[in-house]
Amino acid sequence: MIIRNKTRQIKVGGVAVGGDSVISVQSMTNTDTKNVPLTVDQIHRLQAAGCDIVRVAVLDPQAAAAIRPIQDEITIPLIADIHFDYRLAIAAMENGADGIRINPGNLGGEEKIALVVDAAKQHGVPIRVGVNSGSIEKDLLQKHGYPTPDNTAALIESAMRNVRLVEKHGYNAIKISIKSADVLTTINGYQQLAKITDYPLHLGVTEAGGLIAGTVKSSVALGILLSQGIGDTFRISLTRDPVEEVRVGFELLRALKIRERGPELISCPTCGRTQIDLFGLAEEVERYVQTMESPLKIAVMGCVVNGPGEAKQADIGVAGGNGVGIIFKKGEIWQKVHEDKLLEVFMAELKKMEEEGQKK
Repeated sequence: MIIRNKTRQIKVGGVAVGGDSVISVQSMTNTDTKNVPLTVDQIHRLQAAGCDIVRVAVLDPQAAAAIRPIQDEITIPLIADIHFDYRLAIAAMENGADGIRINPGNLGGEEKIALVVDAAKQHGVPIRVGVNSGSIEKDLLQKHGYPTPDNTAALIESAMRNVRLVEKHGYNAIKISIKSADVLTTINGYQQLAKITDYPLHLGVTEAGGLIAGTVKSSVALGILLSQGIGDTFRISLTRDPVEEVRVGFELLRALKIRERGPELISCPTCGRTQIDLFGLAEEVERYVQTMESPLKIAVMGCVVNGPGEAKQADIGVAGGNGVGIIFKKGEIWQKVHEDKLLEVFMAELKKMEEEGQKK
């Protein structure tokens, strides 16, 4: 059983972060924020995948102004990601951002930070103090050296120094992130940070890579931390369609039995005994289940060795044979279908079960 690390709770729009709230899954758009229709379309796809909180890059005043029409079209909290220009943080909040992500150390000094904090107070907007290994202040790098698995002091001191800057101006609706591209540095850094603060923690491995490398690195680091009760919200960072980040995020939570959304799909790795087009079948089923919300267990198996046993344990499953597939429902053989019709029949039954689940 995972025992959560005790943290204070803040609200990002209508989503609670920290305390006893569910661990939220975040992503970030990769569109030009000024392109409102394109950004809204991507956020809608993220929402459909289950994304709890979305972040957009605010590079200029036009992007800050675009937050207002974007907010009019979406129903999940929106965070503005700002660097270097404190005026963009203020403008983003004035235009309806539910949260801001800043590194106070690069906003131009304490006077400007005070203006940002005043705006956050006025609009009731929480602040994520986000520090990355690649953007640590020079004096801390000289003092501690570049962050490594055995030496995360620069990351932690940078984060807490910047938190104190916000606190100094009377504000504590804060969450913290200390991201590194290195898995062990990420793990050790957050473990140390969790010992010295009760602010909610945003987890992530920055610049993790593409689908395979990024998924592996993020899952190892975040999986270890979440299993230890550390972390209140997170983003899986992939060089990929951001919808994939959300999919990986929910699969990670499911694997740890922390949170489930939609069906669980199991499929065999294939071997020389496979006699149907399992790749094509599994890919089509996987594509469809991304849009489902019913907590079904679905099995797509390729042969008669483990296939029938696994398929029978699922709510619905298929086990392939020589040019045919046997479809099981609730542990019983439901139908034997020729391979040519297998995908069509299986998908039709999946859709029917989804519709029935939504009516309950």
